[in-house]
Amino acid sequence: MTSVNLRPNESQDQLLKRFRKKVAKSGILSTVRRKRWFVSKSELRRISKKKSIRRFKRKQREME
Repeated sequence: MTSVNLRPNESQDQLLKRFRKKVAKSGILSTVRRKRWFVSKSELRRISKKKSIRRFKRKQREME
């Protein structure tokens, strides 16, 4: 659970900004987005294979 405490002389905007940074850094939002819909194991394998191929091609382009 992510939480932030109000510091002395800190505005609500600064507090909110700090909270958003903490949430982004913890990876909570990406986890929620990923688990929004059920994805079968075979689908996950297919997606990861596509990502791997894309990474490999990008790396090859950078080396040339």
